[in-house]
Amino acid sequence: MFSTAPESGTEIADRALRIVLDSLDEAKAEDVVSIDISGKSALGDHMIVATGRSNRHVMAVCNQLLGALKEQGFGSARVEGLDHGEWVLIDAGDVIVHVFQPEIRDFYNLEKMWMIPDLADDTVH
Repeated sequence: MFSTAPESGTEIADRALRIVLDSLDEAKAEDVVSIDISGKSALGDHMIVATGRSNRHVMAVCNQLLGALKEQGFGSARVEGLDHGEWVLIDAGDVIVHVFQPEIRDFYNLEKMWMIPDLADDTVH
Protein backbone atom coordinates (compact mmCIF):
# COMPACT_ATOMS: atom_id res chain seq x y z
CA MET A 1 0.00 0.00 0.00
CA PHE A 2 1.30 3.45 -0.86
CA SER A 3 0.22 6.92 0.11
CA THR A 4 -0.70 9.53 -2.45
CA ALA A 5 0.07 12.99 -1.19
CA PRO A 6 -2.12 15.87 -2.32
CA GLU A 7 -0.85 17.75 -5.35
CA SER A 8 1.20 20.88 -4.74
CA GLY A 9 0.21 24.18 -6.34
CA THR A 10 2.90 23.71 -8.98
CA GLU A 11 1.71 20.19 -9.77
CA ILE A 12 -1.88 21.40 -10.15
CA ALA A 13 -0.76 24.22 -12.46
CA ASP A 14 1.34 21.82 -14.54
CA ARG A 15 -1.56 19.34 -14.81
CA ALA A 16 -3.92 22.14 -15.90
CA LEU A 17 -1.35 23.26 -18.48
CA ARG A 18 -1.11 19.72 -19.92
CA ILE A 19 -4.91 19.48 -20.15
CA VAL A 20 -5.11 22.86 -21.91
CA LEU A 21 -2.34 22.09 -24.39
CA ASP A 22 -3.74 18.61 -25.16
CA SER A 23 -7.25 20.01 -25.69
CA LEU A 24 -6.02 22.80 -27.96
CA ASP A 25 -4.07 20.26 -30.00
CA GLU A 26 -7.08 17.94 -30.32
CA ALA A 27 -9.28 20.86 -31.42
CA LYS A 28 -6.72 21.88 -34.08
CA ALA A 29 -5.97 25.28 -32.57
CA GLU A 30 -3.15 26.95 -34.49
CA ASP A 31 0.05 28.76 -33.47
CA VAL A 32 -0.22 27.77 -29.81
CA VAL A 33 2.26 29.67 -27.61
CA SER A 34 2.80 28.89 -23.95
CA ILE A 35 4.26 31.66 -21.79
CA ASP A 36 5.52 31.12 -18.25
CA ILE A 37 4.22 34.09 -16.25
CA SER A 38 4.96 32.72 -12.79
CA GLY A 39 6.72 35.41 -10.84
CA LYS A 40 5.72 38.04 -13.42
CA SER A 41 2.03 38.23 -12.60
CA ALA A 42 -0.40 37.29 -9.87
CA LEU A 43 -2.85 36.26 -12.62
CA GLY A 44 -1.48 32.74 -12.85
CA ASP A 45 1.50 30.60 -13.73
CA HIS A 46 0.94 30.10 -17.46
CA MET A 47 -0.57 32.09 -20.30
CA ILE A 48 -1.53 30.32 -23.49
CA VAL A 49 -2.23 32.16 -26.74
CA ALA A 50 -3.79 30.28 -29.66
CA THR A 51 -5.57 30.97 -32.93
CA GLY A 52 -8.78 29.62 -34.38
CA ARG A 53 -9.50 29.91 -38.11
CA SER A 54 -12.97 31.47 -37.73
CA ASN A 55 -15.39 32.49 -35.02
CA ARG A 56 -17.00 29.03 -35.19
CA HIS A 57 -13.60 27.37 -34.80
CA VAL A 58 -12.65 29.65 -31.89
CA MET A 59 -15.93 28.84 -30.13
CA ALA A 60 -15.54 25.09 -30.77
CA VAL A 61 -11.93 25.10 -29.48
CA CYS A 62 -13.03 26.92 -26.33
CA ASN A 63 -16.08 24.75 -25.68
CA GLN A 64 -13.94 21.62 -25.99
CA LEU A 65 -11.36 23.11 -23.62
CA LEU A 66 -13.98 24.07 -21.06
CA GLY A 67 -15.38 20.54 -21.17
CA ALA A 68 -11.92 18.99 -20.74
CA LEU A 69 -11.13 21.20 -17.74
CA LYS A 70 -14.45 20.38 -16.08
CA GLU A 71 -14.08 16.65 -16.82
CA GLN A 72 -10.61 16.64 -15.23
CA GLY A 73 -11.86 18.24 -12.01
CA PHE A 74 -11.00 21.89 -12.60
CA GLY A 75 -14.64 23.02 -12.37
CA SER A 76 -16.13 25.80 -14.44
CA ALA A 77 -13.53 28.27 -15.65
CA ARG A 78 -14.41 31.95 -16.02
CA VAL A 79 -14.99 32.86 -19.67
CA GLU A 80 -15.26 36.12 -21.62
CA GLY A 81 -16.04 36.58 -25.32
CA LEU A 82 -17.42 33.13 -26.12
CA ASP A 83 -20.63 34.54 -27.60
CA HIS A 84 -18.74 36.33 -30.42
CA GLY A 85 -15.78 34.02 -31.00
CA GLU A 86 -13.32 36.74 -31.99
CA TRP A 87 -11.25 36.71 -28.79
CA VAL A 88 -12.11 34.34 -25.98
CA LEU A 89 -10.45 34.57 -22.58
CA ILE A 90 -10.60 31.50 -20.35
CA ASP A 91 -9.38 31.93 -16.78
CA ALA A 92 -8.71 28.44 -15.43
CA GLY A 93 -6.94 29.70 -12.30
CA ASP A 94 -3.26 28.95 -12.80
CA VAL A 95 -3.64 28.92 -16.59
CA ILE A 96 -5.00 31.85 -18.59
CA VAL A 97 -5.99 31.00 -22.17
CA HIS A 98 -6.57 33.45 -25.03
CA VAL A 99 -8.02 32.08 -28.27
CA PHE A 100 -8.16 34.60 -31.11
CA GLN A 101 -9.16 34.87 -34.71
CA PRO A 102 -5.95 35.60 -36.69
CA GLU A 103 -6.50 39.32 -37.34
CA ILE A 104 -7.45 40.03 -33.71
CA ARG A 105 -4.38 38.17 -32.46
CA ASP A 106 -2.12 40.09 -34.83
CA PHE A 107 -3.58 43.40 -33.67
CA TYR A 108 -3.16 42.81 -29.91
CA ASN A 109 0.05 40.72 -30.08
CA LEU A 110 -0.23 39.66 -26.43
CA GLU A 111 2.60 37.17 -26.54
CA LYS A 112 5.08 39.88 -27.54
CA MET A 113 4.04 42.00 -24.57
CA TRP A 114 4.42 39.11 -22.09
CA MET A 115 7.66 37.79 -23.57
CA ILE A 116 9.58 41.08 -23.22
CA PRO A 117 12.53 40.54 -20.85
CA ASP A 118 12.20 42.05 -17.40
CA LEU A 119 14.06 45.33 -17.77
CA ALA A 120 14.23 45.81 -14.00
CA ASP A 121 16.79 42.98 -13.86
CA ASP A 122 19.12 44.96 -16.13
CA THR A 123 18.96 48.22 -14.17
CA VAL A 124 22.23 49.39 -12.63
CA HIS A 125 21.82 50.53 -9.04
